[in-house]
Amino acid sequence: MASLHSAHSRQHKYPPPPSLAELGLAETETQGKRKAGRDLTKLKKFRFQLLQDWLVDRFSPRRVADIGGGKGLLAYLLQQQGWEATVVDPQYQGLPAKYKDLDTGARIRIALEECVPRLDRSFEASLAGAFDLLVGLHAHGCNMRIIDAAREHGCGFALMPCCVIDEPAAPPPNVHWLPWLANYAVEQGLSVQFFCLNFKGQNIGFYHSGPADAQASASTA
Repeated sequence: MASLHSAHSRQHKYPPPPSLAELGLAETETQGKRKAGRDLTKLKKFRFQLLQDWLVDRFSPRRVADIGGGKGLLAYLLQQQGWEATVVDPQYQGLPAKYKDLDTGARIRIALEECVPRLDRSFEASLAGAFDLLVGLHAHGCNMRIIDAAREHGCGFALMPCCVIDEPAAPPPNVHWLPWLANYAVEQGLSVQFFCLNFKGQNIGFYHSGPADAQASASTA
């Protein structure tokens, strides 16, 4: 792995993200064809529904920490699937009033009295012992801490990293953050696999299953 560089001293731009082929991910069957329905690329605001689908397909229900989970929609959706989901975020936010079901197109209202468990604090490695899986969907400044916590406590993780800001280290020039961070996890002794979700923006992630049994699933693309 390239030597660690202070995130605060970074003065260079990173190259474009690697392609799906470079990450060992297959292109979708609809690549290059006219898309319709669920195959259409979704807006970034639907990333929670898409990640929930992927997690449920990939793993059996478990105790999951949604780190930097904001309003808690991902945790709420996982709860509906029988998961024990907790938001870990220092800034409290209530659940959204409604969300869109991507299968039916219906707007689903969330009752005012509904809630999800929350820890209104910054994520620290010591918290990981209470969970089987740590999820960081564009978790600002927490990605390396999540990897370190997974190594220390033997749990799994799923990360979709966006930026290097507030991380304790950063890649050298001409190395993209995503593969560099995945390589950091490998150097901690953790096996990782990449995946891609169908929304606009930074939609590539990688995960480590941890010791819990992972369900077989279809393509990770």
